[in-house]
Amino acid sequence: MTALPDSICYLNGDYLPLAEAKVSVLDRGFVLGDGIYEVVPVYGRRLFRFAEHMARLERSLGKLRIPNPLTRDGWLERCRRLVDEVAARTGAEDQVVYMQVTRGVAPRDHVMPEGLTPTVFMMCNPMKAPGAEQRQRGVACVTARDFRWERGDIKSISLLGNVLARQISADQGALETIMFRDGHLTEAAASNVWIVREGAVLGPPKSEHVLEGIRVELIRELCEEVGIAYNLRPIAEAEVASADEVLLSSATKEILPVTSIDGQPVGHGALRGKPGPVYARLHEAYVRAKSTQSI
Repeated sequence: MTALPDSICYLNGDYLPLAEAKVSVLDRGFVLGDGIYEVVPVYGRRLFRFAEHMARLERSLGKLRIPNPLTRDGWLERCRRLVDEVAARTGAEDQVVYMQVTRGVAPRDHVMPEGLTPTVFMMCNPMKAPGAEQRQRGVACVTARDFRWERGDIKSISLLGNVLARQISADQGALETIMFRDGHLTEAAASNVWIVREGAVLGPPKSEHVLEGIRVELIRELCEEVGIAYNLRPIAEAEVASADEVLLSSATKEILPVTSIDGQPVGHGALRGKPGPVYARLHEAYVRAKSTQSI
């Protein structure tokens, strides 16, 4: 998600050019990574599953004891204004809204100070959706031990662990790094991960090690819609290696088929190394959802 140099952003009540936005060096987000963020996809200037994204933002703020600086209507009004501004400047109808809240400005101290005014930053950028080749051929991933901190359930701006994990795949020409903790699947550097076994879609259970992706509930709904079995349960590393299909999901990837892991093709028989039928059905359902679940 690359910011445009002349784009408009929102910072603490003001709409201004991104290049002119300034934050104190004593902001706790800058010196301590003390804050949370959220990313909302936009299709045709309409925000996709906005209520679900706001609920996760509220959960993350609550876990860090940061007061929510805006009402949901306040967030929605600001998102819509930024989306319209970017669309007018770039012509981009499909975008990504990035929202960030830090605890605010204070002398550097690990203890959480009370009474601070949170710093609120927002920007929009044109959406770079997966290309036709990625959907038709699938994408490559690599694997790694999940070495990140224990609170993956918080959408924290402290993303160094995810940066290191994503770089592992970038260095090998792959799209994502699929991670395992104590022999079980958690997630990828910037995606949720799913496997398909005997026609059923399986994902890791909710825990402090896994971010509750907005697409976790969405994919459950889509599976129900198209008649695919769905379950969240512990998934052993060996199950990923032997899966019929492996899928990624995220705000910007939407849903993508993984056709290679650590250089080995995914799947079996004629579909080995190719996108599978469950992916095809879910992708069609996802496209329908984009037009019906946006506001």
